[in-house]
Amino acid sequence: MKEQDLRKLIGKVKSGRMSRRGFIQRMIGAGLTMPMASMLLMHAGVANAQSKFTYKPTKRGGGGTLKLLMWQAPTLLNPHFATGTKDQYAARVFYEPLAGWDAEGNLVANLAAEIPSAKNGGLAKDGMSVTWKLKKNVQWHDGKPFTADDVVFNWEYAADPATAATTIGSYKDVKVEKVDSHTVKVIFQKPTPFWADAFVGVRGMIIPKHHFEAYKGDKSRDAPANLKPIGTGCYKFVDFKPGDLLTGAANMNYHEPNRPFFDTMEMKGGGDAVSAARAVLQTGEYDYAWNMQVEDEILKRLEAGGKGRVSISPAGGLEMLLLQNADPWTEVDGERANPKTKHPILSDMAVRRALNMLVDRKSIQDHIYGRTGNATRNFLNNPPTFRSKNVKWEYDLDKANKTLEAAGWKKGSDGIRAKDGKKLKFVFQTSVNAPRQKCQQVIKQACQKAGIDLELKSVVASVFFSSDVANPDTYTKFYADLEMYNTTMTQPDPEIFINQFASWEMCSKENKWQGRDISRFVNAEFDAAHKSAQAELDPVKRAALFIRMNEILVENVATIPIVNRPIVAALGNKLRAPLTGWDNDVFLLKDWYREA
Repeated sequence: MKEQDLRKLIGKVKSGRMSRRGFIQRMIGAGLTMPMASMLLMHAGVANAQSKFTYKPTKRGGGGTLKLLMWQAPTLLNPHFATGTKDQYAARVFYEPLAGWDAEGNLVANLAAEIPSAKNGGLAKDGMSVTWKLKKNVQWHDGKPFTADDVVFNWEYAADPATAATTIGSYKDVKVEKVDSHTVKVIFQKPTPFWADAFVGVRGMIIPKHHFEAYKGDKSRDAPANLKPIGTGCYKFVDFKPGDLLTGAANMNYHEPNRPFFDTMEMKGGGDAVSAARAVLQTGEYDYAWNMQVEDEILKRLEAGGKGRVSISPAGGLEMLLLQNADPWTEVDGERANPKTKHPILSDMAVRRALNMLVDRKSIQDHIYGRTGNATRNFLNNPPTFRSKNVKWEYDLDKANKTLEAAGWKKGSDGIRAKDGKKLKFVFQTSVNAPRQKCQQVIKQACQKAGIDLELKSVVASVFFSSDVANPDTYTKFYADLEMYNTTMTQPDPEIFINQFASWEMCSKENKWQGRDISRFVNAEFDAAHKSAQAELDPVKRAALFIRMNEILVENVATIPIVNRPIVAALGNKLRAPLTGWDNDVFLLKDWYREA
């Protein structure tokens, strides 16, 4: 669709000459997804549509216990320190953002009184600010009032480099002002098209000023509330055993009527994905299980048990192979994989390209993931408007061998290629999980045929995705040559998702390994394109910038995408839960209920 035609259609919606539904249908027909169509309207200042989910309970409580399974067990409860999805989920039980994303990519108010728009005066015409009105009469779990002071504090807390918050990227370049007791204004340094970042979604959960003010900066890890949250959510904290069990009780003063339905909630950690799937789908012991990274053949067999169902929500998540750019085996300034260093072998682009040709994505999709993973060469996959049509993937053993041979990597008597005294031997790590171990084997077998030796390393998920700065085996430290995991896209806009390759997000000892650029990738063209996209108010031109960023990652083999993964969960047949592929599953935990 031409840029001029798109602008005309958006103009018709704004003037009332075309319905929102009609516009979205036209966009779907043009190859865009519903979330992307909604985002185009949001950027143009058109108000969001209302969610279709119907909440039926007519009173608070009475639903018994809600039992959730997180087979990658949570280890902390401060959302600003969550390096993995599991910790974001656990924190979201108690803490809330101003707004989050529903399944259709619409913003849904949580602690906000309304979603900012051009019509209600919340969005500045020049793109330089957004004003949020807060709900009144919201209380923290200890009875203290929630006010604009808490929102401003969260900005100060997360933006302080000494706090070493994983959310710093959403707050460091904005200024937040208190307008009145229940209104805040977020001011940008430049025109900002994607204004729904700070205080929104998984990076927007708000912690109470009166419990964390004494623990800003370098004292941030000492706060007792890091493990004993006091939030505004529909459940109050009861107990937490890191790596095991989290429990909560209904918040009888919750700010929405008739919620929550359940009297108590339990979030059980540990185990594995298959046993979690079985506990919901086959035995019915639990109501919900997170992240069903299980071979699709097994899921279908368990569903036949009749106790539960598999929920698949389209999303932008990606199971990928990450290639190290720094040297993980040499310590510089007291730090392995120091950003100042270069990888002794993977700095050779020929090796990276060969590795890319040795990943049999089709076999991985067909024999491991099935309907829960689609083979891809793109880092950006959803919404489709950001997906490049100019890149392809290929599995070619002969071409990989010729590429290495031409670059001077010769096979020795042991069958392993070497050059200048260096052998193509790599440590390839991932978390303990059956599909991932099978993927490792598929990739290892192909690499052996090309003269590359992979040492496979599997780390228990609760350790691999831990936020523990003292642990050497976390995926953020990346003390290996290659690693594989799923990176989730938690909003229907790629600005935050793709910034994990921006140089300013470099992961290092200095920021307690909380930066998002885990592979220590640096590319000037990528950085420039990302900064341009941050200020480009034209949605068509902005999409083109993200497509180019995606292509830069592909051209430089910054990562090897394997399969685009939707959000896959297991739900009991009687559980009603509005899930979304663009946010955290438990974002709308307040609306979960069980039918009789």
